[in-house]
Amino acid sequence: MPAEPRPAPLPRPSLTERRKAATQLEIARTAAALFAERGAGVTADEIARTSGVALRTFYRYFRTKEDAVAPLLAVGVRQWLDALATPPDGAAHPVRVTLERAARQALTPADEPAAEALRWTRGLLRAMPGDPALRAVWHRVHHDSEEALVPVLARLTDADPLAVRLGAAAANTAMRVAVEEWATGDAPADGPRGPGALAARGVRTLTAGLPELDGGAAGEGPRRR
Repeated sequence: MPAEPRPAPLPRPSLTERRKAATQLEIARTAAALFAERGAGVTADEIARTSGVALRTFYRYFRTKEDAVAPLLAVGVRQWLDALATPPDGAAHPVRVTLERAARQALTPADEPAAEALRWTRGLLRAMPGDPALRAVWHRVHHDSEEALVPVLARLTDADPLAVRLGAAAANTAMRVAVEEWATGDAPADGPRGPGALAARGVRTLTAGLPELDGGAAGEGPRRR
């Protein structure tokens, strides 16, 4: 019997969308650095000027100064979903293992820009207790991440919709808590106490009560329901 196709990769954005995303990410990096350094006292005008864009351009991309950090926080989410949709090998793995591997990969920096992004995220998380609006952006990014994970996870398993949603919630929570826990200390991002290792442990722990995720995935392609 011929093998079923693998899950399709996420659609690649258009050139215009990629350019817009690059500009937003550059502004987000600047905003993150300013928030980490100065906290809630940062203004939208400062973020715009430091980023080299007009204030009008800033507000074309973001509704508030806190919204400006969302693209940076969402980078790991996109990497995670891409890793789930495009497995590194053709072998079949339990969905739980696939989730653990993707979580570790998304939160373990592969180069200096990725490590720097995590350091900025650490600074942001340390600034959040004094800035409810910034904290709200963090939680919104993770809510959107959970919603985006549901259809990806549904393609990897024949579990019922409730189990899929529970799996997405568990995996997303593991990612969020891992980064928050790592941000409270001074451990490097790529070690055994880094966010990638903590996220893999969290996924393993929080999905332990979902036997539906023990089935094969990745190399087997979409399941028939």
